[in-house]
Amino acid sequence: MDNLAAHARALAGHIDHLNHTIGRGAMWLSVAMVLVQFIVVVMRYAFGIGSILMQETIVYMHAILFMMAAADTLLAEAHVRVDIFYARLPAARKAIVNLLGNALLVLPFCVLLFLVSIDYVRLSWSVLEGSRETSGIPAVFLLKSVILVFAVQLALQAFSGMIKGAFRLKASEVSAS
Repeated sequence: MDNLAAHARALAGHIDHLNHTIGRGAMWLSVAMVLVQFIVVVMRYAFGIGSILMQETIVYMHAILFMMAAADTLLAEAHVRVDIFYARLPAARKAIVNLLGNALLVLPFCVLLFLVSIDYVRLSWSVLEGSRETSGIPAVFLLKSVILVFAVQLALQAFSGMIKGAFRLKASEVSAS
């Protein structure tokens, strides 16, 4: 059983590391978004030049930033949560809330999102969907594919959270006895 526990902890650690690395990389998109937005504004108001491609790039970066940083946000427990009761709970109860929340809310959401999105993404790839705008980004199919990555990444982080919650619960039971 100790070997299984060690493997579970190692798996959770690998998932956490992967999602944290992806999240830290995605955060740089916020800097890029600001720079591109600045360039769009300067081009528009200083030179009278508009760029649909650059405006769509900002939307793409925002979507990718949100989806690729979500698992890291869950890892850091920085997501939106109503802390009226949670903040005052002892560690064992917090572990139960996190374990059940991941198992009953986050994982089912990720599975549903993945299953519903498969045909949506497949159809987009089948026609190599591009922007509706003539000078827009011709790769909407790539952006839609990020939805599947988001679902998998968030599901993995929920699984990692369940592993860590189970170990916290076990540790609190051992210390209580």
